[in-house]
Amino acid sequence: MDETSDEPPTSAVLLDNCHFSQVVFNNVEKFYVPGGDVTCYYTLTQNIVPRRKDWVGIFRVGWKTIREYYTFLWAPLPGGVNSETAVQQQIQFKAYYLPKDDEYYQFCYVDQDSVVRGASVPFQFRPETEDDILVVTTQGEVEEIELQNKNLHKENEELKASCASLQKQNSDLQEELKKTQLQNSSESLRSNTEKLELELNSLKKENKHLKELGDRREAELHQLEEQIQNVTSEKEHLETRLKTALDHMDQLQCQVLNYEKEVENLSQVDRDKTKQLESLKEKNRQLCMTRTQQQQQNHDLMNELEEQKRLFQILQARKNEADEENQKLRDKNDGLLRQLSQAREFSSFSIASEAQAPIPVPEAGGLLFGNPYCAAGGNLGAEAADTASIRKCPMCNEVFPEDIETRQYEAHVQSHLLECPLCSEAFEKSNKQVFDDHMFCHGLE
Repeated sequence: MDETSDEPPTSAVLLDNCHFSQVVFNNVEKFYVPGGDVTCYYTLTQNIVPRRKDWVGIFRVGWKTIREYYTFLWAPLPGGVNSETAVQQQIQFKAYYLPKDDEYYQFCYVDQDSVVRGASVPFQFRPETEDDILVVTTQGEVEEIELQNKNLHKENEELKASCASLQKQNSDLQEELKKTQLQNSSESLRSNTEKLELELNSLKKENKHLKELGDRREAELHQLEEQIQNVTSEKEHLETRLKTALDHMDQLQCQVLNYEKEVENLSQVDRDKTKQLESLKEKNRQLCMTRTQQQQQNHDLMNELEEQKRLFQILQARKNEADEENQKLRDKNDGLLRQLSQAREFSSFSIASEAQAPIPVPEAGGLLFGNPYCAAGGNLGAEAADTASIRKCPMCNEVFPEDIETRQYEAHVQSHLLECPLCSEAFEKSNKQVFDDHMFCHGLE
């Protein structure tokens, strides 16, 4: 943070893509006092080649990806790196960038490829108390303390030997004092004795101090052994949690793969639905075109039917006129027949007077004196032919006798038609499909 404000290279790297043993963090305290700078010590092993974009971050314990760092510093490049030896490095985090809570954190070394190469033991940021004890450091320091303890034991043994030697010398001096009692004065012997006693007391005090120091070293060593055991237990616990987290991550990855397959299947279904929709649209367009054609056909049929109706009305009017004319001709024919009967009665009176005269032989079916209304009869036949031609069905061309009733004729013509119950439009039975399409159009409305 002091060197550059750029963000470190990060990606969604999970815990299974880590190499924690390639960078070893040293002298990590159990807790750091808030408000002070923190110096991070670490060792680069021969398994890692440091690069310019490597960085050291402070992470809250339980992090999942390297994006979750609290703060970071770019890792300095060591000078004259030998790939066959480990390199000691250190980096200092300023106090105002450090966390203010009492959560557990740890140092992590991340290379420029976003791979975690090392992680420290957990620590806290909290004030120091009287109950705090010495924090476990490294195995090297423990061995150094043990070596110091051995040296103290050795010095203690040497002091004990020196004390024994002094006691022996004292005994020798006392014996010598006894031997030289006659030669030396009592004051000189007392002076030597006091001097020896002072030296002896000094050696005893030094011996006692060394014993106390040795006992204190042994207590510290025992305490360090307990802390090492606690750290080992905590390490095993963290390894168990890490394994559980990795197993859970594998399950999540399997779920992600299943979700991706399901999404792919849904995409395929969506594409199939789209194709079906396009097909349905094409069918609908064709149906609309067919419907338009059918409507056009229906319109043409309607026009044709209207024309047939109009023709039927004209023929009906002509028929009515022909019926009236026919009735008049019938009345006229009845009058002529009565006149013909009267003429036959009149001719019977003149048979005798006319017996001598040759009787003309009438033609078969003719009258004795001829039919003065033969021309009228001929016209009557012509009118009858015209009437017969009018009684012709426009649908099936069937010809009806002239005396058929009008309602019978209309019923026959109506039997060839299908009438729409919604709009009363009529259609020929011979073209039932047109009628069905017409009813379908009503259904669409």
